[in-house]
Amino acid sequence: MASELERPPLLADERTAIVGWLELQRRILRWKCEGLSDEDAHRCVVATSPAMTMAGLLSHMRWTEHLWLEVLFLGGDKTQHPVFDGSGEDGDWHTGGRPLAELLAEYEAQCARSDEIVAAASLDDVGRHPDFRTGGANLRWMLIHLVEETGRHAGHADIVRELLDGSKGYY
Repeated sequence: MASELERPPLLADERTAIVGWLELQRRILRWKCEGLSDEDAHRCVVATSPAMTMAGLLSHMRWTEHLWLEVLFLGGDKTQHPVFDGSGEDGDWHTGGRPLAELLAEYEAQCARSDEIVAAASLDDVGRHPDFRTGGANLRWMLIHLVEETGRHAGHADIVRELLDGSKGYY
């Protein structure tokens, strides 16, 4: 996978640059999961943050994409998201011990859904969810936030993976 990690073109238009940086961070997150066993994917290596596992990171990022694009941007049903469905604080980090392959497939499907939403909208289009102040942001702002959020958690995945088995590397 490392050979597939490429930055967007240096002279890209705004949409290509933003979407390209988001996709790069997504790929880094998926790359950090390559070759992990289910046991290691669920193993906590940061004692003060028990949900900070590779599995937890994937689950959180799947639900982060859902929240920003399906709930806040499209105005979808927030109760479909584990943070708002009554399952408890940080519900989007909890995996129920599901296999890594299943979590990766869910993340892939959510990213594909997000890409469809982004492709069908203008960067100037404004979110539609009336219950959240950030629901009034435009798509550009939301995508830049997703680049930041995904990049931050790809960095966490870097550290988690190194603590699991010593694997490290950006490209």
